[in-house]
Amino acid sequence: MNRRFALLIVLSMVLGVGVGWACNQFLSADQAKQAAEGLSLITDVFLRLIKMIIAPLVFTTLVAGIAHMENAAAIGRIGAKTMGWFIGASVVSLLVGLMMVHLLQPGAGLHLETAAAAAPTAANTDAFTLKGFITHLVPTSIVDAMAKNEILQIVVFSLFVGTAVAAVDDRAPAVSVLVEQGAQIMLKVTEFVMKLAPLAIFAALASTIATQGLAMLAVYGKFVVGFYATMGVLWVLLFIAGFFVIGKRVIPLFGVIRTPALLAFSTASSEAAYPRILDALPKVGVRRRIVSFVLPLGYSFNLDGSMLYCTFATIFITQAHGVHLTVQQQIFMLLLLMVTSKGIAGVPRASLVVIMATLTYFGLPEAWIAIVLGVDHLLDMGRSATNVVGNSVAAAVVAKWEGELEDIEDQDPDASGEPAKASA
Repeated sequence: MNRRFALLIVLSMVLGVGVGWACNQFLSADQAKQAAEGLSLITDVFLRLIKMIIAPLVFTTLVAGIAHMENAAAIGRIGAKTMGWFIGASVVSLLVGLMMVHLLQPGAGLHLETAAAAAPTAANTDAFTLKGFITHLVPTSIVDAMAKNEILQIVVFSLFVGTAVAAVDDRAPAVSVLVEQGAQIMLKVTEFVMKLAPLAIFAALASTIATQGLAMLAVYGKFVVGFYATMGVLWVLLFIAGFFVIGKRVIPLFGVIRTPALLAFSTASSEAAYPRILDALPKVGVRRRIVSFVLPLGYSFNLDGSMLYCTFATIFITQAHGVHLTVQQQIFMLLLLMVTSKGIAGVPRASLVVIMATLTYFGLPEAWIAIVLGVDHLLDMGRSATNVVGNSVAAAVVAKWEGELEDIEDQDPDASGEPAKASA
C-alpha cells in the first residue's frame, strides 16, 4: 500500500509538471492563468479538508497524549529526564531549521504574484507583544476557538483537559476511552483526506508551473536540496550529542537503527519503523523497559525532523511570497511551533497541518502552503527518518542517565526481553 501510494505521488508529480509545462507553452498567458485557476480548485478543496480536521484532530490527540504522559510520569524521574531531552532536542531542531533557511534562502527573489494581492502588509502583528501573546493563549470560548481554528487556544484547553483527566482518581475511564476513540476516528478521517494528496499534488504543481514556467523546478530543487542539507546538519548534531552522553556506543547505535531509518524513509512513515526500533535498541544495550517508555513518548512529543521542516518550510513560504518576518515574530513562531507540533504526532502529513495553522496565526493565507505541497512527499521521507533517529538517540541517552545502558557483551535477555544485568 505504501509503495503504491508513493508511486502515485511520483506519477502525480510527473504528470503535474507535464501538464503545467504544456499549459505554459501552448496557451496564451490569460488561458494559462484560467487553466491554473481551474486546477487550483482541486488544491483549494484539499486544503479546506485539512483545515476542517485541525481542531478536532488536535484536541483529541493531544488530550489522549497528555493523559498517557501523566500515566507514564508516575515513574517520575525517568519521565522528567525524557521530557527534558525532548524539549532540548525540539529547540535545537527548530533553531537549525530557522538558521539554515536564512543561510540558504531557497525562496528568496521568487516574489510570487499572489503576494501583492494577498498580503499587502508584512504580517499581522496585533498579537506580537508579550501581553498580546499571553492573552491570546487563553480562549474565552473553546467553541469559538475551534470555529476559528485558533490552534494555540485549542492546545491550551487540551492541556487542561488532559491533565484533569489524569488527575482524577480513577482517571475518568469513560472519558479517556471516548477521547482515545475520538482520536482514532480523527486519524482515520485524516487518512481518508490524505488519500487525495496525489490529486492535490498534481493540481498544485500543474497550476504553479502553468503560470511560472519550468523555472519553478529550479526553486523546488533548491528547496529540497536545502532541506536535506539542513537535515544532515541535525543528524550530525544528534550524533555529537549522543557521543557526549554515551560515548563510542553511539556508533553501533546508528548502525542498528539504519534499517528502521531506511524503512521510515522509504514509507514516509516513522510509525512503520516503530516495531523495528523496539527490536533494534536492545541489541545495543538499551533495556527494554526504557525503550518501551521513551519511544511512545517520543512518537508523541519528539518529532525532530518534523519540527525542522516546519521552520524551514514556513520561512521558505514567506520568502517565496516576499513577506518579511521580524526577529520578534520569528521567536513567536518558534514558540508556536514548539507547542503545536506536540499535538498531532502520528498524523500523516502532520507538518502540513502545523504549517497551515502557523500561517493562519500570522494572518497569512493558508493557501500559500500549496507551494510546498508538490514536493512534500519527498521531504516527508527525510523527516520521517529523522524522527526515528531522534527518538532512538533519546532512548539511549535516557538509558545512560538511568544507569540502564547495558554493555553489549553482558546482554542475556530473559523471556521478557530484559537484559540480565545493568551497568552502572
